[in-house]
Amino acid sequence: MTKAKTRIGWSVGAALVVANMVGTGVFTSLGFQLMDIQNTWSVLGLWVLGGILALIGAFCYAEIGSAIQKSGGEYVFLSRLYHPVLGYMAGWISLTVGFAAPIALAAMALGAYLGNVLDVPPQTLAIGVIIIIALVHSFNLSVSSQFQSFATWFKVILILFLIGAGFWVSSSASALDFSASWTGEILKPSFAIAFVYVTYSYTGWNAASYIIEEIDKPRINLPKALVRGTLIVTLLYVLLHVVFLKHGDLDSLKGQLDVGHVYATNVFGNEGAVIINVLIAFFLISSISAMTWVGPRVSQAMGRDFKLWKFLNRQNKNQIPVLAVWFQAGISIVYVVTGTFESVLLYCGFILQLSALLTVFGVFILRRKGLKENQFKSPLYPWLPLIFVLISLWILIYLLIDQPKESLVGLLILGIGVLTYYVSPKSNSS
Repeated sequence: MTKAKTRIGWSVGAALVVANMVGTGVFTSLGFQLMDIQNTWSVLGLWVLGGILALIGAFCYAEIGSAIQKSGGEYVFLSRLYHPVLGYMAGWISLTVGFAAPIALAAMALGAYLGNVLDVPPQTLAIGVIIIIALVHSFNLSVSSQFQSFATWFKVILILFLIGAGFWVSSSASALDFSASWTGEILKPSFAIAFVYVTYSYTGWNAASYIIEEIDKPRINLPKALVRGTLIVTLLYVLLHVVFLKHGDLDSLKGQLDVGHVYATNVFGNEGAVIINVLIAFFLISSISAMTWVGPRVSQAMGRDFKLWKFLNRQNKNQIPVLAVWFQAGISIVYVVTGTFESVLLYCGFILQLSALLTVFGVFILRRKGLKENQFKSPLYPWLPLIFVLISLWILIYLLIDQPKESLVGLLILGIGVLTYYVSPKSNSS
Protein backbone atom coordinates (compact mmCIF):
# COMPACT_ATOMS: atom_id res chain seq x y z
CA MET A 1 0.00 0.00 0.00
CA THR A 2 1.42 3.38 -1.07
CA LYS A 3 1.83 5.97 1.65
CA ALA A 4 -0.25 9.10 1.09
CA LYS A 5 1.78 12.15 0.09
CA THR A 6 2.14 14.70 2.89
CA ARG A 7 0.68 18.07 1.98
CA ILE A 8 1.34 21.41 3.59
CA GLY A 9 -1.11 23.85 5.16
CA TRP A 10 -1.33 27.61 4.78
CA SER A 11 1.14 28.34 7.62
CA VAL A 12 3.99 26.49 5.92
CA GLY A 13 3.03 28.10 2.62
CA ALA A 14 3.08 31.53 4.26
CA ALA A 15 6.53 30.79 5.71
CA LEU A 16 7.70 29.90 2.19
CA VAL A 17 6.36 33.23 0.92
CA VAL A 18 8.17 35.15 3.69
CA ALA A 19 11.41 33.23 3.06
CA ASN A 20 11.33 34.07 -0.66
CA MET A 21 10.23 37.69 -0.29
CA VAL A 22 12.70 38.82 2.38
CA GLY A 23 15.89 39.30 0.41
CA THR A 24 18.32 41.77 -1.12
CA GLY A 25 16.05 44.69 -2.00
CA VAL A 26 15.14 45.73 1.54
CA PHE A 27 18.82 46.37 2.40
CA THR A 28 19.78 48.08 -0.87
CA SER A 29 16.89 50.05 -2.40
CA LEU A 30 16.52 53.10 -0.15
CA GLY A 31 19.71 54.86 -1.25
CA PHE A 32 18.65 54.80 -4.91
CA GLN A 33 15.11 55.96 -4.09
CA LEU A 34 16.42 58.95 -2.12
CA MET A 35 18.24 60.31 -5.17
CA ASP A 36 14.94 61.81 -6.34
CA ILE A 37 12.28 60.92 -3.73
CA GLN A 38 13.14 62.34 -0.31
CA ASN A 39 9.94 63.03 1.59
CA THR A 40 9.24 60.34 4.22
CA TRP A 41 5.57 60.11 3.25
CA SER A 42 6.66 59.48 -0.36
CA VAL A 43 9.21 56.82 0.60
CA LEU A 44 6.89 54.97 2.98
CA GLY A 45 4.09 55.37 0.45
CA LEU A 46 6.23 53.51 -2.08
CA TRP A 47 6.66 50.57 0.31
CA VAL A 48 2.98 50.52 1.31
CA LEU A 49 1.96 50.69 -2.36
CA GLY A 50 4.39 47.87 -3.12
CA GLY A 51 2.74 45.76 -0.42
CA ILE A 52 -0.73 46.55 -1.80
CA LEU A 53 0.34 45.61 -5.33
CA ALA A 54 1.85 42.36 -4.05
CA LEU A 55 -1.33 41.68 -2.07
CA ILE A 56 -3.50 42.21 -5.17
CA GLY A 57 -1.19 39.91 -7.11
CA ALA A 58 -1.47 37.31 -4.35
CA PHE A 59 -5.28 37.29 -4.60
CA CYS A 60 -5.14 36.97 -8.39
CA TYR A 61 -2.51 34.21 -8.37
CA ALA A 62 -4.59 32.36 -5.77
CA GLU A 63 -7.59 32.44 -8.12
CA ILE A 64 -5.56 31.23 -11.09
CA GLY A 65 -3.74 28.61 -9.02
CA SER A 66 -6.92 27.19 -7.52
CA ALA A 67 -8.34 26.85 -11.05
CA ILE A 68 -5.31 25.20 -12.69
CA GLN A 69 -3.95 23.38 -9.60
CA LYS A 70 -0.61 22.51 -11.19
CA SER A 71 2.77 23.42 -9.69
CA GLY A 72 5.15 25.54 -11.74
CA GLY A 73 3.90 29.12 -11.41
CA GLU A 74 3.99 31.25 -14.56
CA TYR A 75 5.54 28.43 -16.60
CA VAL A 76 2.26 26.51 -16.24
CA PHE A 77 -0.16 29.43 -15.90
CA LEU A 78 0.83 31.28 -19.09
CA SER A 79 0.89 28.06 -21.12
CA ARG A 80 -2.67 27.21 -20.04
CA LEU A 81 -4.10 30.73 -20.16
CA TYR A 82 -2.57 31.95 -23.43
CA HIS A 83 -0.19 29.85 -25.52
CA PRO A 84 2.77 27.50 -24.90
CA VAL A 85 5.16 30.15 -26.26
CA LEU A 86 4.33 32.42 -23.31
CA GLY A 87 4.78 29.54 -20.88
CA TYR A 88 8.17 28.89 -22.46
CA MET A 89 8.99 32.60 -22.06
CA ALA A 90 8.19 32.34 -18.35
CA GLY A 91 10.62 29.43 -18.14
CA TRP A 92 13.17 31.41 -20.15
CA ILE A 93 12.81 34.31 -17.69
CA SER A 94 13.44 31.93 -14.79
CA LEU A 95 16.43 30.46 -16.63
CA THR A 96 18.15 33.74 -17.54
CA VAL A 97 16.79 36.39 -15.17
CA GLY A 98 14.38 35.15 -12.49
CA PHE A 99 17.09 33.50 -10.36
CA ALA A 100 20.45 34.39 -11.94
CA ALA A 101 19.94 38.17 -11.76
CA PRO A 102 18.75 38.20 -8.10
CA ILE A 103 21.74 36.00 -7.21
CA ALA A 104 24.01 38.56 -8.89
CA LEU A 105 22.29 41.44 -7.08
CA ALA A 106 22.56 39.71 -3.70
CA ALA A 107 26.22 38.95 -4.39
CA MET A 108 26.91 42.57 -5.34
CA ALA A 109 25.21 43.74 -2.16
CA LEU A 110 27.21 41.22 -0.13
CA GLY A 111 30.39 42.54 -1.73
CA ALA A 112 29.46 46.06 -0.64
CA TYR A 113 28.64 45.05 2.95
CA LEU A 114 31.64 42.75 3.45
CA GLY A 115 33.81 45.35 1.71
CA ASN A 116 33.22 47.50 4.81
CA VAL A 117 34.85 44.77 6.91
CA LEU A 118 37.39 43.05 4.63
CA ASP A 119 40.06 44.65 2.47
CA VAL A 120 38.86 42.80 -0.63
CA PRO A 121 37.33 44.33 -3.81
CA PRO A 122 33.51 44.00 -3.73
CA GLN A 123 33.39 42.39 -7.18
CA THR A 124 35.87 39.72 -6.11
CA LEU A 125 33.75 38.97 -3.03
CA ALA A 126 30.61 38.78 -5.19
CA ILE A 127 32.10 36.32 -7.68
CA GLY A 128 33.71 34.28 -4.91
CA VAL A 129 30.48 33.78 -2.95
CA ILE A 130 28.58 32.70 -6.11
CA ILE A 131 31.22 30.05 -6.83
CA ILE A 132 31.43 28.81 -3.24
CA ILE A 133 27.66 28.45 -2.85
CA ALA A 134 27.40 26.72 -6.24
CA LEU A 135 30.01 24.25 -5.01
CA VAL A 136 28.06 23.60 -1.81
CA HIS A 137 24.85 22.95 -3.76
CA SER A 138 26.62 20.61 -6.17
CA PHE A 139 27.24 17.88 -3.61
CA ASN A 140 24.94 17.75 -0.60
CA LEU A 141 21.19 18.35 -0.63
CA SER A 142 20.61 17.62 3.07
CA VAL A 143 22.99 20.38 4.14
CA SER A 144 21.22 22.79 1.77
CA SER A 145 17.76 22.08 3.20
CA GLN A 146 18.92 22.34 6.83
CA PHE A 147 20.71 25.62 6.14
CA GLN A 148 17.67 27.16 4.43
CA SER A 149 15.36 26.24 7.30
CA PHE A 150 17.69 27.95 9.77
CA ALA A 151 18.29 30.94 7.47
CA THR A 152 14.57 31.72 7.09
CA TRP A 153 14.16 32.24 10.83
CA PHE A 154 17.44 34.14 10.97
CA LYS A 155 16.22 36.63 8.34
CA VAL A 156 13.05 37.50 10.25
CA ILE A 157 14.80 37.69 13.64
CA LEU A 158 17.53 39.98 12.24
CA ILE A 159 14.97 42.38 10.75
CA LEU A 160 12.94 42.42 13.98
CA PHE A 161 16.13 43.14 15.94
CA LEU A 162 17.09 46.02 13.63
CA ILE A 163 13.57 47.48 13.86
CA GLY A 164 13.51 47.20 17.67
CA ALA A 165 16.98 48.75 18.05
CA GLY A 166 16.05 51.54 15.65
CA PHE A 167 13.01 52.57 17.67
CA TRP A 168 14.79 52.11 21.02
CA VAL A 169 17.94 54.13 20.30
CA SER A 170 17.64 57.91 19.91
CA SER A 171 18.99 59.41 16.69
CA SER A 172 21.47 62.25 16.23
CA ALA A 173 21.01 62.56 12.45
CA SER A 174 17.79 61.85 10.61
CA ALA A 175 16.42 61.89 7.07
CA LEU A 176 12.82 61.91 8.30
CA ASP A 177 10.77 64.59 6.52
CA PHE A 178 7.03 64.66 7.11
CA SER A 179 6.41 67.93 5.25
CA ALA A 180 3.89 68.42 2.45
CA SER A 181 6.50 68.08 -0.32
CA TRP A 182 5.25 64.53 -1.02
CA THR A 183 2.40 65.98 -3.12
CA GLY A 184 4.85 67.02 -5.82
CA GLU A 185 7.12 63.99 -5.57
CA ILE A 186 4.49 61.34 -6.27
CA LEU A 187 3.76 62.96 -9.65
CA LYS A 188 7.37 62.75 -10.85
CA PRO A 189 8.50 60.06 -13.33
CA SER A 190 11.23 59.24 -10.80
CA PHE A 191 8.51 58.07 -8.39
CA ALA A 192 7.61 55.31 -10.87
CA ILE A 193 11.29 54.40 -11.29
CA ALA A 194 11.75 54.30 -7.51
CA PHE A 195 8.75 51.97 -7.38
CA VAL A 196 10.65 49.45 -9.54
CA TYR A 197 13.10 48.97 -6.65
CA VAL A 198 10.15 48.33 -4.36
CA THR A 199 8.42 45.82 -6.63
CA TYR A 200 11.72 43.95 -6.96
CA SER A 201 12.04 43.89 -3.17
CA TYR A 202 8.58 42.29 -2.91
CA THR A 203 9.45 39.60 -5.46
CA GLY A 204 8.48 36.22 -4.03
CA TRP A 205 4.91 36.99 -2.97
CA ASN A 206 3.82 34.33 -5.49
CA ALA A 207 6.17 31.63 -4.10
CA ALA A 208 3.44 29.27 -2.88
CA SER A 209 1.92 29.16 -6.37
CA TYR A 210 4.98 27.22 -7.54
CA ILE A 211 4.07 24.25 -5.32
CA ILE A 212 0.26 24.14 -5.58
CA GLU A 213 0.24 20.35 -5.88
CA GLU A 214 1.93 20.14 -2.47
CA ILE A 215 -0.69 22.31 -0.73
CA ASP A 216 -3.65 20.75 1.07
CA LYS A 217 -7.03 22.21 0.02
CA PRO A 218 -5.53 24.85 -2.32
CA ARG A 219 -8.84 26.70 -2.68
CA ILE A 220 -8.58 27.63 1.03
CA ASN A 221 -4.89 27.40 1.90
CA LEU A 222 -3.29 28.93 -1.21
CA PRO A 223 -4.88 32.39 -0.76
CA LYS A 224 -4.22 32.27 2.98
CA ALA A 225 -0.53 31.47 2.40
CA LEU A 226 -0.03 34.13 -0.26
CA VAL A 227 -1.99 36.90 1.44
CA ARG A 228 -0.81 36.40 5.03
CA GLY A 229 2.83 35.97 4.02
CA THR A 230 2.64 39.18 1.98
CA LEU A 231 1.05 41.13 4.84
CA ILE A 232 3.79 40.07 7.27
CA VAL A 233 6.57 41.16 4.90
CA THR A 234 4.84 44.48 4.11
CA LEU A 235 4.72 45.37 7.81
CA LEU A 236 8.40 44.43 8.29
CA TYR A 237 9.49 46.45 5.24
CA VAL A 238 7.65 49.62 6.22
CA LEU A 239 8.93 49.56 9.82
CA LEU A 240 12.49 48.83 8.71
CA HIS A 241 12.51 51.86 6.41
CA VAL A 242 11.21 54.08 9.18
CA VAL A 243 14.27 53.23 11.30
CA PHE A 244 16.64 53.50 8.31
CA LEU A 245 15.40 57.06 7.73
CA LYS A 246 15.46 57.83 11.43
CA HIS A 247 19.13 56.93 11.81
CA GLY A 248 20.80 58.43 8.75
CA ASP A 249 21.01 61.92 7.29
CA LEU A 250 20.03 62.39 3.67
CA ASP A 251 23.57 62.93 2.34
CA SER A 252 24.90 59.71 3.89
CA LEU A 253 22.00 57.63 2.52
CA LYS A 254 21.58 59.02 -1.02
CA GLY A 255 22.98 56.69 -3.68
CA GLN A 256 24.26 54.28 -1.04
CA LEU A 257 23.97 50.57 -1.86
CA ASP A 258 24.69 49.41 1.71
CA VAL A 259 22.18 51.58 3.61
CA GLY A 260 22.21 49.01 6.40
CA HIS A 261 25.85 49.95 7.05
CA VAL A 262 24.91 53.61 7.51
CA TYR A 263 22.14 52.62 9.89
CA ALA A 264 24.34 50.21 11.86
CA THR A 265 27.16 52.76 12.26
CA ASN A 266 24.78 55.39 13.64
CA VAL A 267 22.99 52.98 16.00
CA PHE A 268 25.75 50.60 17.14
CA GLY A 269 28.95 52.57 16.48
CA ASN A 270 31.85 51.46 14.29
CA GLU A 271 32.56 48.23 16.18
CA GLY A 272 28.90 47.26 16.32
CA ALA A 273 28.56 48.09 12.63
CA VAL A 274 31.19 45.45 11.81
CA ILE A 275 29.02 42.78 13.44
CA ILE A 276 25.86 44.03 11.69
CA ASN A 277 27.64 44.07 8.32
CA VAL A 278 28.67 40.45 8.83
CA LEU A 279 25.12 39.48 9.88
CA ILE A 280 23.63 41.20 6.82
CA ALA A 281 26.22 39.43 4.67
CA PHE A 282 25.07 36.10 6.14
CA PHE A 283 21.48 37.21 5.45
CA LEU A 284 22.44 37.75 1.79
CA ILE A 285 24.28 34.41 1.64
CA SER A 286 21.05 32.70 2.68
CA SER A 287 19.21 34.45 -0.16
CA ILE A 288 21.87 33.43 -2.69
CA SER A 289 21.76 29.88 -1.35
CA ALA A 290 17.96 29.66 -1.63
CA MET A 291 17.99 30.80 -5.26
CA THR A 292 20.96 28.55 -6.09
CA TRP A 293 18.95 25.66 -4.67
CA VAL A 294 15.56 26.36 -6.29
CA GLY A 295 16.53 27.97 -9.61
CA PRO A 296 18.24 24.94 -11.19
CA ARG A 297 15.13 22.83 -10.52
CA VAL A 298 13.14 25.18 -12.81
CA SER A 299 15.95 24.95 -15.39
CA GLN A 300 15.87 21.17 -15.02
CA ALA A 301 12.17 21.18 -15.91
CA MET A 302 12.96 23.03 -19.14
CA GLY A 303 15.68 20.46 -19.77
CA ARG A 304 13.05 17.72 -19.59
CA ASP A 305 10.65 19.54 -21.89
CA PHE A 306 12.98 20.96 -24.56
CA LYS A 307 15.88 19.27 -26.33
CA LEU A 308 17.95 22.49 -26.55
CA TRP A 309 18.18 22.54 -22.75
CA LYS A 310 18.51 18.77 -22.30
CA PHE A 311 21.94 19.16 -20.67
CA LEU A 312 20.29 21.02 -17.74
CA ASN A 313 18.40 17.84 -16.82
CA ARG A 314 21.55 15.83 -16.11
CA GLN A 315 21.96 14.78 -12.48
CA ASN A 316 24.83 13.47 -10.41
CA LYS A 317 24.62 10.39 -8.16
CA ASN A 318 22.95 12.52 -5.45
CA GLN A 319 20.12 13.52 -7.84
CA ILE A 320 21.42 17.10 -8.08
CA PRO A 321 21.25 18.91 -11.48
CA VAL A 322 24.89 20.01 -11.32
CA LEU A 323 25.08 21.42 -14.84
CA ALA A 324 21.98 23.53 -14.17
CA VAL A 325 23.56 24.82 -10.95
CA TRP A 326 26.72 25.94 -12.74
CA PHE A 327 24.88 27.24 -15.80
CA GLN A 328 22.90 29.54 -13.51
CA ALA A 329 26.04 30.51 -11.55
CA GLY A 330 27.79 31.37 -14.81
CA ILE A 331 24.97 33.70 -15.89
CA SER A 332 25.05 35.36 -12.45
CA ILE A 333 28.79 36.00 -12.74
CA VAL A 334 28.25 37.57 -16.19
CA TYR A 335 25.75 39.97 -14.60
CA VAL A 336 28.24 40.86 -11.85
CA VAL A 337 31.07 41.51 -14.31
CA THR A 338 29.12 43.38 -17.00
CA GLY A 339 26.50 45.43 -15.11
CA THR A 340 26.02 47.74 -12.16
CA PHE A 341 23.64 46.90 -9.34
CA GLU A 342 21.20 49.57 -10.54
CA SER A 343 21.20 48.51 -14.21
CA VAL A 344 20.76 44.81 -13.45
CA LEU A 345 17.90 45.53 -11.04
CA LEU A 346 16.09 47.78 -13.53
CA TYR A 347 16.02 45.36 -16.48
CA CYS A 348 15.35 42.46 -14.11
CA GLY A 349 12.44 44.46 -12.64
CA PHE A 350 11.13 45.28 -16.12
CA ILE A 351 10.99 41.62 -17.18
CA LEU A 352 9.52 40.30 -13.93
CA GLN A 353 6.83 43.01 -13.87
CA LEU A 354 5.80 42.18 -17.44
CA SER A 355 5.53 38.49 -16.55
CA ALA A 356 3.37 39.23 -13.49
CA LEU A 357 1.15 41.57 -15.55
CA LEU A 358 0.41 38.86 -18.11
CA THR A 359 -0.36 36.33 -15.39
CA VAL A 360 -2.72 38.62 -13.45
CA PHE A 361 -4.50 39.58 -16.69
CA GLY A 362 -5.26 35.87 -16.96
CA VAL A 363 -7.94 36.37 -14.28
CA PHE A 364 -10.10 38.08 -16.91
CA ILE A 365 -9.62 35.09 -19.21
CA LEU A 366 -10.63 32.68 -16.43
CA ARG A 367 -13.75 34.66 -15.61
CA ARG A 368 -14.85 34.61 -19.24
CA LYS A 369 -14.53 30.82 -19.24
CA GLY A 370 -16.56 30.60 -16.04
CA LEU A 371 -15.42 29.65 -12.54
CA LYS A 372 -15.85 26.23 -11.01
CA GLU A 373 -17.60 25.82 -7.69
CA ASN A 374 -14.41 24.69 -5.91
CA GLN A 375 -12.34 27.59 -7.23
CA PHE A 376 -11.20 30.55 -5.10
CA LYS A 377 -12.59 33.90 -6.25
CA SER A 378 -10.46 36.98 -5.67
CA PRO A 379 -12.52 39.80 -4.09
CA LEU A 380 -13.58 43.06 -5.72
CA TYR A 381 -13.45 41.71 -9.27
CA PRO A 382 -12.72 43.30 -11.75
CA TRP A 383 -11.08 46.12 -9.79
CA LEU A 384 -8.17 44.24 -8.22
CA PRO A 385 -6.72 42.74 -11.42
CA LEU A 386 -7.46 45.99 -13.27
CA ILE A 387 -5.51 48.02 -10.67
CA PHE A 388 -2.59 45.58 -10.89
CA VAL A 389 -2.52 45.77 -14.69
CA LEU A 390 -2.72 49.60 -14.73
CA ILE A 391 0.01 50.06 -12.11
CA SER A 392 2.22 47.56 -13.94
CA LEU A 393 1.70 49.40 -17.23
CA TRP A 394 2.52 52.70 -15.46
CA ILE A 395 5.82 51.22 -14.24
CA LEU A 396 6.73 49.68 -17.61
CA ILE A 397 5.94 52.84 -19.59
CA TYR A 398 7.98 55.07 -17.30
CA LEU A 399 10.85 52.58 -17.42
CA LEU A 400 10.80 52.68 -21.21
CA ILE A 401 10.79 56.50 -21.18
CA ASP A 402 13.21 57.20 -18.32
CA GLN A 403 15.48 54.13 -18.52
CA PRO A 404 15.38 53.13 -22.22
CA LYS A 405 18.74 51.31 -22.17
CA GLU A 406 17.80 48.96 -19.31
CA SER A 407 14.29 48.46 -20.71
CA LEU A 408 15.66 47.59 -24.16
CA VAL A 409 18.09 45.11 -22.58
CA GLY A 410 15.06 43.49 -20.93
CA LEU A 411 13.20 43.34 -24.24
CA LEU A 412 16.32 41.96 -25.96
CA ILE A 413 16.50 39.13 -23.41
CA LEU A 414 12.83 38.33 -24.11
CA GLY A 415 13.44 38.50 -27.88
CA ILE A 416 16.28 35.99 -27.62
CA GLY A 417 13.93 33.77 -25.62
CA VAL A 418 11.34 33.82 -28.41
CA LEU A 419 14.00 32.78 -30.93
CA THR A 420 15.15 29.87 -28.76
CA TYR A 421 11.56 28.66 -28.48
CA TYR A 422 11.35 28.16 -32.23
CA VAL A 423 14.69 26.32 -32.36
CA SER A 424 13.92 24.21 -29.26
CA PRO A 425 11.93 21.14 -30.31
CA LYS A 426 10.01 19.60 -27.44
CA SER A 427 11.32 16.35 -26.02
CA ASN A 428 9.35 13.22 -26.90
CA SER A 429 8.84 12.54 -23.20
CA SER A 430 7.26 15.92 -22.46
